[in-house]
Amino acid sequence: MKSPTAVVAIVTALAALASAREMEVNMELKAELYDSGLRHEQIMSLKESTWANLAEEGAFDSTQYKSFSIPSIVGKKDYIPCKDGVASYVPGDAKYTFRCSNIDLYDFKTHAELGSSSGRGAGSWGWTSPKGREFIAIAQEDGTSFNEVSKQGKLIYLGRLPQYTTAPISLWREIKGYKSYILIGSEAVQHGVQIFDLAKLVDVDPAHPVVFSNEADLTGHWDEGLPLGRSHNVATNEEKKYGVATGFQPRNATLRAGLVFFDLTDPSNPKTLGGTGDDGYVHDAQCIVYRGPDLKYYGRDICYGYDEDSLTIFDVTDKSAVKVISNTSYEGASYTHQGWVLDPLWQEYLILDDEYDEVDAAGPAADGYPVSYIWSIRSLEKPKQTGYYKALRRGIDHNQFVKDGHAYQSNYALGLSVLDLRSVPLDPTGKRIKEVAYFDVHPEDDNEPGGGAVTFTGTWSHYPFFPSGYIVINTIDRGAFVVKRTAASWWHF
Repeated sequence: MKSPTAVVAIVTALAALASAREMEVNMELKAELYDSGLRHEQIMSLKESTWANLAEEGAFDSTQYKSFSIPSIVGKKDYIPCKDGVASYVPGDAKYTFRCSNIDLYDFKTHAELGSSSGRGAGSWGWTSPKGREFIAIAQEDGTSFNEVSKQGKLIYLGRLPQYTTAPISLWREIKGYKSYILIGSEAVQHGVQIFDLAKLVDVDPAHPVVFSNEADLTGHWDEGLPLGRSHNVATNEEKKYGVATGFQPRNATLRAGLVFFDLTDPSNPKTLGGTGDDGYVHDAQCIVYRGPDLKYYGRDICYGYDEDSLTIFDVTDKSAVKVISNTSYEGASYTHQGWVLDPLWQEYLILDDEYDEVDAAGPAADGYPVSYIWSIRSLEKPKQTGYYKALRRGIDHNQFVKDGHAYQSNYALGLSVLDLRSVPLDPTGKRIKEVAYFDVHPEDDNEPGGGAVTFTGTWSHYPFFPSGYIVINTIDRGAFVVKRTAASWWHF
């Protein structure tokens, strides 16, 4: 016999699903604002003007920042605990006093110390070696920095891989993993996708960091499916052994900046498999084999696309004949940016973020507090937005990943937020979601109304999947932080 609490939870879940919203895409608005590229241009213009102002103020000169330099001493506390809501490694200096909850600070290195001549961080991804060593790739404006995260949570600089093309450089550099390899895509023209084996780092002596060569050290390079050799993002499906580029330009090319797939069976010889432009520009995607409750698609190769104005679900089992299963909008849709499935082994729900709804003052984010949208994907043909979670401080959301029922979010100036999503299957409204930890990397906006600024600076990305629990946060302006959740952050449910 079910307990009263369980019965209430089940009734709540059923009520949420009954009231879930399935909104059709406004095709006229899609053509005028999104397919035309107008909304994308608006966002790019705002970002570039924001960054130009910050550059003029000297914010991107990472040499001005002090590093966290407590030495690693085994058996002694060599980190800064989050205490009374803050962590500071320069006591009394607001510039180095970071608001936090249930996350401790283990290390910080500037972009200059991580080998960059121009700074400005973007994407990141990690790899754990068979012997348990943890390596991180940190994207920067002029290339990718390679580091090891020590057992004490310290960044050990090992070298870097320059941008594939020499000029112009591009801040937009995204990374995803495939076995021991990383795939690096960039908006730089003719950059393509660099395929680099992080196993090369195992034997690097930190006393002699290596500047790797695009000519001699890449495992592979792919660009035959990219009209201008540029992409906004890359994703991989390790089970099916392929990569996919998204958001490539121009929008009026054959595949309309949608999805283009390439085979990774032999990473040294990636081959184009096909693609689709049926829904136009795809900003980001997660591609996994579907094993959820929708039996019609069980075992199919599915991509969840974040397509500027909608959640679009693709059946990509046949890369030469990709099919759009559904194309669904939601209240407040301004720029559908990125998302992640809550449980990749049984796909019932996903969480989605919108990068412009706070700026656009649209829908639930009209007050400037970031919104995480909850979706039921129990039916791939009729996904429904069932609810949402509103952040506790004002700002803009950007990239997130889900691990062990928790969403790890890089929310620009707000820093890293960790949301407990384990209640979602019982209550898809999102009302029981709790922020259980956070680390604010941008103290400059702490006194803003609502506790944060609605602006495009701070953290672009992070990597939360290391077995050790260390999380590397890559920021646009300062450099990279290493943090770790405290035991207390796991107690809530």
